[in-house]
Amino acid sequence: METKEKRHILTGGVILIALGVLIFLHNTGLWGFGDSWPLLLIVVAGTTLVQRVKDLGGWILMVVGIVFLLTGTLKVDMQVLGQYILPLLLVALGVSMIWKKKKKDDPNP
Repeated sequence: METKEKRHILTGGVILIALGVLIFLHNTGLWGFGDSWPLLLIVVAGTTLVQRVKDLGGWILMVVGIVFLLTGTLKVDMQVLGQYILPLLLVALGVSMIWKKKKKDDPNP
């Protein structure tokens, strides 16, 4: 089976599992289905990143899902989110850039 086809099957399977769990939680009254779309973004992003960690689209989708989950569902203030998350993201991006440069320059990987 082709690798790309395997990725699509894995992603589709995980999405179906997530949908089933979210519908179950909605039916039991534990979690509203209308509040679950950020979780679906996070599930799709997580599946993408498990398959390819360097996928920029997966990281963007993950961040968007987390931001909407925190601000919409969990009612976290956007100012507080920006106050703490933005600096952490900048530090992580800087460390990532330095790590990649160091790895590239290292003759013995």
